Amino acid sequence: MKKLWAPWRMEYILQEKPSGCIFCDKPQQNRDRENLILHRGAGCFVIMNFYPYNNGHLMVVPYRHLSDLAALTAAEQSEMMTLLARCTTVLTQQMKPHGFNIGMNLGRTAGAGIDDHLHFHIVPRWNGDTNFMPVTGHTKVLSQGLLESWDLLKPRF
Repeated sequence: MKKLWAPWRMEYILQEKPSGCIFCDKPQQNRDRENLILHRGAGCFVIMNFYPYNNGHLMVVPYRHLSDLAALTAAEQSEMMTLLARCTTVLTQQMKPHGFNIGMNLGRTAGAGIDDHLHFHIVPRWNGDTNFMPVTGHTKVLSQGLLESWDLLKPRF
């Protein structure tokens, strides 16, 4: 059995959980760069992950607060898929990954950190992007800061 080690996420796991919903609150603010929102669509938005597994870790999120995949409207489903494709295009053009992990964790047991507001993850992957640092040093090496990544990706959306 292979293991995915992500010890740097302990900061997220151990932090006091804010009241409210980050995916409802962030889009209501007019601070897209600070909130790492890259794109606002009609029913969904693209946001960078504040605790990324890799550089360029993005999420596609509906504005509506829901946890049931079947509750998405046809328009929301379509827009989410369109934005997923757009994210892979933008990341490929800007960061040149060798592949992607794309998925959704529905429910806390399935691994959702925010389980009451569904969202897709897009994680760019590069050959050799895992090494000894997370396992032995409890450190994830990210080659670019979040705001630096935002500045590079935003113009492509």
